[in-house]
Amino acid sequence: MAWWLWLTLGVVLAVAEVFTGTFVLVMLAAGALAAALVAALGVPVGIQALVFAAVSAAALWLARPALRRHLHQGGSDTPIGMAQLEGASALVLEDVDAEHGLVKIEGEIWTARAYDATQLFTAGERVRVIEVKGATALVWRG
Repeated sequence: MAWWLWLTLGVVLAVAEVFTGTFVLVMLAAGALAAALVAALGVPVGIQALVFAAVSAAALWLARPALRRHLHQGGSDTPIGMAQLEGASALVLEDVDAEHGLVKIEGEIWTARAYDATQLFTAGERVRVIEVKGATALVWRG
């Protein structure tokens, strides 16, 4: 098989990987690119196919698990977005009660309300973010 066929196959597989995100097609693309390299050296088609199979299998067996671990560190339990703020410590900037208040969370100023309507937090106190509703942090003595 001509080297340019292997090269074309490798590029097509790499582009297809963009749409799947499974890290399988990119490993097959690596095998096709390795086969293209040996084809360019004039190696027979049978050996080209063996190189394709060996490099693809090695990449799937060795590289894919490490790549998946690296890209998915923290797993699906890692909070993102506003959920990341829940449990964070905050500094009260203006008194916080059931109706109004301001806190500083990780360097950003947020409107805040007391999670328990009977509580009042004064400026300078440390509180804990219990929940975020919209742009308002519900806080508790923490």
